[in-house]
Amino acid sequence: MAPTPKKSNKHHHLPQLICGVLLVISGVVLIFGAFFTPPAGEIHASVLVAFGEILTFVGALFGIDYHYKMRQ
Repeated sequence: MAPTPKKSNKHHHLPQLICGVLLVISGVVLIFGAFFTPPAGEIHASVLVAFGEILTFVGALFGIDYHYKMRQ
């Protein structure tokens, strides 16, 4: 039996791409927002920076995964 070719549906991965882009954007906003927050005592700037870095990293992983899924 011959293997059936995989269907290449580029719209199938669109939610993952949108989620990755939104995570990167929100991470970058939080990283830059940490520079402008006064020390009001509610949320420390280091927490904003750490969360922003996490979101940026996760968004980048989504983007890498999306890129290699589209190459196949």
